Amino acid sequence: MSKLKCIIIEDEPLAVKVLADYVSQVPFLELKGTFKDAILATDYLREHAVDLLFLDIHLPKLKGMAFLKTLTHPPAVIITTAYHQYAVEGFNLNVADYLLKPIDFERFLVAVNKIKMPPKYIRPSHETHETHETHETKDYLFLNVQKKKVKILFSEIIYIESQREYIRIVTTKNEYLSKMSTHEMEALLPTNDFKRIHRSFIISVSKIESYTADIVEVNGVSIPIGRGYRESIEDL
Repeated sequence: MSKLKCIIIEDEPLAVKVLADYVSQVPFLELKGTFKDAILATDYLREHAVDLLFLDIHLPKLKGMAFLKTLTHPPAVIITTAYHQYAVEGFNLNVADYLLKPIDFERFLVAVNKIKMPPKYIRPSHETHETHETHETKDYLFLNVQKKKVKILFSEIIYIESQREYIRIVTTKNEYLSKMSTHEMEALLPTNDFKRIHRSFIISVSKIESYTADIVEVNGVSIPIGRGYRESIEDL
């Protein structure tokens, strides 16, 4: 299987070192270069084709989002930043994932596996079929909870609530706090089984008991529906 050619656009030397180390540990990734600003990266991209960009947002000379808008045919993009407030803009620009610093290796793997598997970025082949099938049929995830990896079944999740830099995962058996964003969590969930209905809430579709234009009842709990998310409820 051919490797995915990637570059890192990042002005923090420590962040570059961490990302380069992570890339070196993934067999299907090949690092072709690192760039401290988007202008240097633009010059490189004029002459070289790459499959994946690791892109910081706060860059000198040209900010990451502005740089992304200049690309007419961008490769897959994974945003790497310490600022969660740009996640919505990033996803509007069709970035593949949004990693919040400090980035752990497990979360990094989740992001790059998205690039490896979808036909949007990689031509389908018998080599990717088995991995894709395994990903689709997995019915659980492991989350960092109080320095432990806790297994959580998708079928037991009722809803997820944002609490600043943490999320609260409410299940039929327990509640958990994990240090990550709702955008990161949403990327790990089966899209047909979970819906974001508010900037701060993701719900399990199977746990919906009733809904109005403003609230959803899940397992006896009333969850508000954000203005920009009402269509997602009607689409159910």
